[in-house]
Amino acid sequence: MASNLEKARCAEREVQLRKRVYPRRVLDGHMRHADAKREIDLMEEIAADYRAAYEREPLPLFEK
Repeated sequence: MASNLEKARCAEREVQLRKRVYPRRVLDGHMRHADAKREIDLMEEIAADYRAAYEREPLPLFEK
């Protein structure tokens, strides 16, 4: 199972990908601007949620 940090990093990468890809999809008529913005905003929230969950995790007592 992936850690909260791994999930946060993956979601953050997805945000960057969407910010690169969605403008072209809007220009090509495959996506409405409002939908693109909403999808990017949602993924940013998901990334923030996982980042916050990671930051709330207790620090390990011993490193592996």
